[in-house]
Amino acid sequence: MISRLAGAVLRAMCVVALILMPSLVLEGTTADTAQIAALIALFAAVLTLVEYGSDAPSLVEFRDAPPFNRIRFLSIFITVLLLTAIIQVPSDGAILRRFVEILGRLVAQAVDFPYSPVRLVVLAMPSNMDADLIERIRTAAGIAYVISLLSIAIFVWLMLIHRWPSRARPFNVWVNLPMFDPSAGDDVVTRLYRDARINLILGFLLPFVMPAVVKAAASFLDYSVLSDNQTLIWTMTAWAFLPASLLMRGIALAKVGMIIEGKRRKAYARAERDGFLA
Repeated sequence: MISRLAGAVLRAMCVVALILMPSLVLEGTTADTAQIAALIALFAAVLTLVEYGSDAPSLVEFRDAPPFNRIRFLSIFITVLLLTAIIQVPSDGAILRRFVEILGRLVAQAVDFPYSPVRLVVLAMPSNMDADLIERIRTAAGIAYVISLLSIAIFVWLMLIHRWPSRARPFNVWVNLPMFDPSAGDDVVTRLYRDARINLILGFLLPFVMPAVVKAAASFLDYSVLSDNQTLIWTMTAWAFLPASLLMRGIALAKVGMIIEGKRRKAYARAERDGFLA
């Protein structure tokens, strides 16, 4: 009980640090913006504390199957950290900050090729937008997209090499998938595979579809909001993190379906061997 509560408090503190980071680091943050960020951080901290401090799950998936949520949190944390460092107005003598900015632009240029999600984001911006703002959007999109790809690759590597989820303890579907009702609808394995395919398709298509939707709704959108550094950071982070999260969830659901299917085959084979099945 004490260790679980301590872990919940630590996770809540990490969430607060993530949300408040841009407001505390970026120059020119207004008092109203800081207060809104503090309110959101407080709400997220309470939600995290309740989710990880209680026995009964409610919203957070794969709570008891590390490092799924840890990889996702580190992905979004590193994304926000790097974008904050890159977008922050450079000052004289800030060598490390300048190095991160140059490195970020090189990474963005490397992934800014025809038909790439980063190129589509840039093309979705209006032609009369300030060139410096477009360059910042390209850099932010490139960094966020590369980090999302790395997080997916790390999760797949851990799943294949280290056999996620851990074989040391049983996988509790109720704890790790609180929104999934095994007793409702079709067969559990069939539903898991179907949900996995839906998540994989959405995760693959979203980086390409979202810029097209933004371009189509150009007459209803105010692109000037992206000139605000915090808005740009969170927009690019969400654009890259949401598809990566869906892809990881699809892969995880497929793996859970494979585990349940494998246990079924073993149970049927054992029952047939013992003569319980005709």
